[in-house]
Amino acid sequence: MQLTPPQPPQDDEIEALRIGLSGYNKDHAGTHLRERIASFIKDEEGKVQGGIIADIKWGWLHVDWLWIDERIRRDGWGGRLLGAMEQYAQSKGITNYHLETTSFQALPFYQKQGYEVFGQLPDMPPGHVSYFLRKMIREVSKDHSCRINTIITLKNL
Repeated sequence: MQLTPPQPPQDDEIEALRIGLSGYNKDHAGTHLRERIASFIKDEEGKVQGGIIADIKWGWLHVDWLWIDERIRRDGWGGRLLGAMEQYAQSKGITNYHLETTSFQALPFYQKQGYEVFGQLPDMPPGHVSYFLRKMIREVSKDHSCRINTIITLKNL
């Protein structure tokens, strides 16, 4: 056995880790829906002007990226993109969502959409704060309408 020095990984090395970790996780957490999904805003020429990329994993929707070109940023596209992802997740029985943002990105936007901060990482990136947010839905009816589950955070107990 030998420990290799830190360096960029090869594809076969990444695959070996993926297979090993996936097997371990499956043995302990069982099999769950896992899916990568995306939705885009495209102009008349088909050029991407914004979009969202997310993963469904272990019963949660995780929003990886949400970006909208500044020229159309205040036109409601963010809420529509996020809503489309949440609705898709609900159609799969997923009612918990989480994401990360930073102090210079879109914290107020996500809070307006019903997301609540459950953690912070100061100085990530340097000089800023990273926020971890979640939104939990209590139940989804057959017509996919929802009731929001209130999350209560008790501080200084």
